[in-house]
Amino acid sequence: MSGSLTHRAVLNLFDWIIIVSFFALSMGIALYYRKEAGKDLSSFFLGGRNLPWYIAGISMVATTFAADTPLAVTELVANNGIAGNWLWWCFLAGGMFTTFFFARLWRKAGVLTEVEFIELRYAGAPARWLRGFKAVYLGLFMNVLIIGWVNLALMSILQVFFDLPPERVFWLTGAAMLIAGAYAALSGLKGVAVTDAFQFVIAMGGTIALAWLVIDSEQIGGISGLKSQLPDDTLRFLPVIGSGGADATTLTLGLGSFLAYIGVQWWSSWYPGAEPGGGGYIAQRMMSTRTERDALYATLFFQVAHYCLRPWPWILVGLACIVLYPGLPEEEVRNGYVWAMRDFLPNGLRGLLLVAFFAAYLSTISTQLNWGAGYLVNDVYKRFLNKTAGDSHLVWVSRLTTLVIMALGLAVTTQMESISGVWVFIVECGAGLGMVLILRWFWWRINAWSEIAATFAPFAGYTISHGLLGWVFPNSFFFTVAFTTVCWIVVTFATQPTATETLRKYYRQVEPGGWWPKEFHLADSPRRSVYRYLFVAWLASILMTYGLLFATGKFVLAEFSSGWLAFSLAVGGFLAMLKALQKSGIFRSEN
Repeated sequence: MSGSLTHRAVLNLFDWIIIVSFFALSMGIALYYRKEAGKDLSSFFLGGRNLPWYIAGISMVATTFAADTPLAVTELVANNGIAGNWLWWCFLAGGMFTTFFFARLWRKAGVLTEVEFIELRYAGAPARWLRGFKAVYLGLFMNVLIIGWVNLALMSILQVFFDLPPERVFWLTGAAMLIAGAYAALSGLKGVAVTDAFQFVIAMGGTIALAWLVIDSEQIGGISGLKSQLPDDTLRFLPVIGSGGADATTLTLGLGSFLAYIGVQWWSSWYPGAEPGGGGYIAQRMMSTRTERDALYATLFFQVAHYCLRPWPWILVGLACIVLYPGLPEEEVRNGYVWAMRDFLPNGLRGLLLVAFFAAYLSTISTQLNWGAGYLVNDVYKRFLNKTAGDSHLVWVSRLTTLVIMALGLAVTTQMESISGVWVFIVECGAGLGMVLILRWFWWRINAWSEIAATFAPFAGYTISHGLLGWVFPNSFFFTVAFTTVCWIVVTFATQPTATETLRKYYRQVEPGGWWPKEFHLADSPRRSVYRYLFVAWLASILMTYGLLFATGKFVLAEFSSGWLAFSLAVGGFLAMLKALQKSGIFRSEN
């Protein structure tokens, strides 16, 4: 079977019924929650702070399942085998750190957006400036870049799948985005989250069906046939640490790169959707839950589903594409997933999987629109432009802003060919900021100038390491982390601490524990033993999740002995995590 496009996919009547029904149901959910979303800003952007943990958790997973995610995993697997996924598996430690140390605190903070927290924690003109800057930078500039990237991914899928000219693909993507904008503007976060849950089930069902059909095909011959046609190194779960690998499809990391991925990047770097300490739409979902317990459970479910549930159907198809479409040029490797859709799905299921990609696309876009509008309305319009605006007016502005961001995102898409280079630049230019985002919760001496310094210093560090020294990753990354850390520490001690009254208000509301003067402590302040138990729960949860990730993969590949061993480690981690959480007593004060 050729890797080149030899024919376009054709949809029959049943496929179209599935597609139309999906969009109609998504709009129906939006209409159902329209009145509830119109009550006030909290209802529109946080669902009235009443989401159960499973809805908030599934919504997090659905949002990170963008249209291009299976294609990206296919590319990783084709180039480096299963171990190639460590380029994102390594972030588990940071995700679980957010789960146990920050999910409760975001819920207790009582803020509407992540950047509103800045003026809860800091005071004065620097805090106001930082809040306004981050609201525009994240809610508008960064947001439309992400939307443009997601649009390009969907356009690429549609163009390969249907062999359509770029103009028609753009208008199809615009129509899908209009639907996302319409239901995000109508239903607010609650409608978006409920729709996410529905869309996630569709998306996962479609990808599992594709994996089953491809692996069971005559060309592959089941799991045993797949394994017999692949080099052994392609099936490695762990990367090779050293200067060279045994095979071109083996992920080989130098020791410095390994340390950067595993030991440094998860806590030091800021990047959209995986901020150290939580942030963006992840923090939004935590703040939207009913209780602190729901916030923690939602984030825990997200981490487990993100790493253990989603990737294996994609990985299996990626492995099959190595066999089905050999010798593809690097720029076409990721399209193997779309060719598999085209070549192996029968009528009906072809429409189902196309709906799965639309579901992944819509869940990401609708969240970006709602989350970005929250920053612009709550932290710019209400905070600086119209401080006396009423609830109905603010909801109206929120809906209008949602549609404006949608239009800007579509306009930016027309000017973009690829932002992969910009994306790498953004990730490395957040190196070193992460530690401030963590410490600002627990150390009283961190102030607004600390965060301002940590926000801008990485850009200087990046320029020096790349432009003047000529270094590349990981050396440039380590330099930027060190440079940024020195900058914000110097600025912290060279400037005055946050006003005592602001610190006292923050501490009494959030009760974070950590390093605070004695006069801030309350009678029921968190004991240090609480954090010892949470630290144990964090380590145990990492063992649990990696164990479950590997167990699932080993079972899928019919390697049962090692699968049961990995599963045993997962069970041990789960029991240790539960015991540590119970001993921490963090939920005893909840009703």
